[in-house]
Amino acid sequence: MLERFSSNTCLFALLGIISVGTLGCTDFVEHQRQGIGTQLQIAIAASDSLAGQRAILTNAVDLIANNQGKQALQKLDSLEDKYSVLAPYILLKRGQAYDLELNRAKARSTWLKLVEKYPDSPAVADAFYFLGQENYDYWDQAIAKFPQHHRTHQIIWQLLEQNPDQPQLMKILVKFAADDNNIVSVSDRLMTDYSSQLNAEDWQALGDIYWTKWKYDKAAKAYAQAPRNARHLYRTARGYHLVKDKKAAKNYYRQLITSYPDDNFTGWGLRRFATLVDNKTGLQYLDQAIAKFPKHAPQALIAKAEILDKLNSPVSAQKAREQVLTQYSSSDAAAEYRWSVASKKAKAGNFLQAWQWSQPIVVNNSRHSLAPKAAFWIGKWAKKLGHAQDAEQAFKTTLANFPHSYYAWRSAIALGWDVGDFTSVRHKQPKIVTSSVLNPPGGSQVFRELYKAGLSGEAWGQFQLEISDQDELSLADQFTQGVMRISQGKNLRGINQLYALGNLDDPENSQQITDLKNTPEYWQSLYPFPFEENILKFSRDRNLNPLLVTSLIRQESRFEPQIKSSAGALGLMQVIPPTAKSVAQQLGLRDYSLTNPKDNIKIGTFYLDYTHKKYNNNSMLAVASYNAGPNAVARWVNRYGLADEDEFVEKIPYAETKGYVEKVFENYWNYLQVYNPQVRKMLQNI
Repeated sequence: MLERFSSNTCLFALLGIISVGTLGCTDFVEHQRQGIGTQLQIAIAASDSLAGQRAILTNAVDLIANNQGKQALQKLDSLEDKYSVLAPYILLKRGQAYDLELNRAKARSTWLKLVEKYPDSPAVADAFYFLGQENYDYWDQAIAKFPQHHRTHQIIWQLLEQNPDQPQLMKILVKFAADDNNIVSVSDRLMTDYSSQLNAEDWQALGDIYWTKWKYDKAAKAYAQAPRNARHLYRTARGYHLVKDKKAAKNYYRQLITSYPDDNFTGWGLRRFATLVDNKTGLQYLDQAIAKFPKHAPQALIAKAEILDKLNSPVSAQKAREQVLTQYSSSDAAAEYRWSVASKKAKAGNFLQAWQWSQPIVVNNSRHSLAPKAAFWIGKWAKKLGHAQDAEQAFKTTLANFPHSYYAWRSAIALGWDVGDFTSVRHKQPKIVTSSVLNPPGGSQVFRELYKAGLSGEAWGQFQLEISDQDELSLADQFTQGVMRISQGKNLRGINQLYALGNLDDPENSQQITDLKNTPEYWQSLYPFPFEENILKFSRDRNLNPLLVTSLIRQESRFEPQIKSSAGALGLMQVIPPTAKSVAQQLGLRDYSLTNPKDNIKIGTFYLDYTHKKYNNNSMLAVASYNAGPNAVARWVNRYGLADEDEFVEKIPYAETKGYVEKVFENYWNYLQVYNPQVRKMLQNI
């Protein structure tokens, strides 16, 4: 290993990337110079050749998309011989080109050649799909051989349209197509009509779908029949707990605690169970969590203190809280307790003590969401105390240490950066530079070539099969899976997966996670820019900052056009039908659909323009009004005033609206960082 590193280091020296003299590699460089030169020429030529063949394939795919089969065939002629890494997919595309030219015989023979020559390639699933349009036997083969492939799922959906009473096909979708839009309806049918035909693994798959869709009552029922383990017992109990079935929740918490006394899920179970019993019994469960589960001890101690307060034992309660600060100073519980005290001190006007209580959060709890908030408010309190230099340093610390937070944006404003404040952001038209070039780190060479060539659907199918037999995905593969979900329009699952990955509490991979979050690819993936054309057009029509509109859409729907809220709001900008009807009349729209991205953005931006006008173009109030309604916001303005807009946000009485305002503007700040070169450069100079 050391020898290999030394050789590579000296190769960097040879290429002029680092200094030869510093490395002492002169002898190596002189010895290798001639041979390396030849090798580099070969490597560069091979790289150029690969890029050239990739460009030809990309061009052919574009021609097929534009129904130009003849021209595509010319590009694809013998390409598999030169671009062998994607040979199966070149045959697939050649078949599609023949099909466009209505040469069905040649298309069929090309796809059959693909099946015969590359039987294990995921491209065969696509070939089976096309071949099966004339002979359903090929569809059966796709289902049997490639159940994980999205093309197979397309086949199954079509078969279910013809005959919906096929539980075996539905079970495949539940197991392998959890991202599909209509998966909940299939899950419901399996649970209600075919429960007797489901095995324990089927119930687990149903539970996982319902859990990710926040349908906790159904998740609990499914997990109760899944393989018995700590995870499933906890989720059964927690599911019943969340839907307020206390009797069932208690029953499953007891089973969890008895059957798996040492499992981490039991730590969660003890803490949750303590909230369902009387105070004295709750203390017993919390003491068990404190004694046996160090990760749960800090939160259990805080919960214990709250119960002791109710039992009129303030001295014991304070001891429990002090134990959190002394023994678990870097825990989330310590940060949350410190902030609760700091907030009370600030409310009482004791800004110095508020500052002192907040400072350890920034130092000891830097991963907690309260850390950027504490850092920013230290600056605000220092300013109130007349400590201008301390305030400036606090704002710079917030920007440097927590650059992607809402409070980093507020700090930039406090430092005088011209990035759009609440009262000016609406009219900003920042330069936007988008890039479609991402290089996901996971997957095989075949997958990466497909992705680089722009064959996103085929890349997704290839990757699905590559990871299907892995019990646990590597960090690189998890990131790649999230990126690919987004590329397939599965934005909600993809964005949430990437966010969870970046906040993963995994000591073994902490450095890899940190490295990942330092890459532009991570942030570009976490803050994608779908529907860019419509967003730019309708933002321009309403004189709205397009990145503010994009940020609101990301918060409202995660860019899911079909999404519907419990209140009936629909589509990208979550427009309520009565509002849409009123706006459509004003716009002269007769035929529109809120699940159509263009219509939704047109109507949503009109309403966002209205909320801005109502509040004199104060975007904070406009965004709050978009969420809570104009009447509620008017009451808050009358009650709290706008002397300090940061304090106003903190006082918003609706927790949902307060969080909504902060997330929309945090999104805006991150979209600026990702897509505006000027802001990116400013941050690099902090």
